[in-house]
Amino acid sequence: MYKNILVPILLDDQHDTQGSYLAARALADEGAEFTVLHVMESIPSFVETQLPKDALEKSHDYAGKALKQSAAALPGAKTHLATGHPGRFIVDYAKEHGIDCIIIASHRPGIEDYFLGSTAARVVRHAQCAVHVIR
Repeated sequence: MYKNILVPILLDDQHDTQGSYLAARALADEGAEFTVLHVMESIPSFVETQLPKDALEKSHDYAGKALKQSAAALPGAKTHLATGHPGRFIVDYAKEHGIDCIIIASHRPGIEDYFLGSTAARVVRHAQCAVHVIR
């Protein structure tokens, strides 16, 4: 069905990355390309000045290793680690890289999501390609 699939993930135990990977394989055409993406939230500069000098670099290195380890479950997948606002970055990345399907995990929405919104909800509303939400 899809040739260029983006799988944004969180590097935590609360989201089902394996479910996202299974869905990606099920929806992929033969020869499809997969990209596994993790977006780290930006840290405000006033906070960054209070951190040890190598803290951000260590955090970035750790996230990169964890991302590659997770993506190994989706053979042949490329990985991309970025910093920014996750909802915006995912939508922009998909548009810039010709993604035709985004598979994103989501938690069960609560009252706080009606006021704050969630990354998955933002992606569903703004992406210009198919979006499959895994719960």
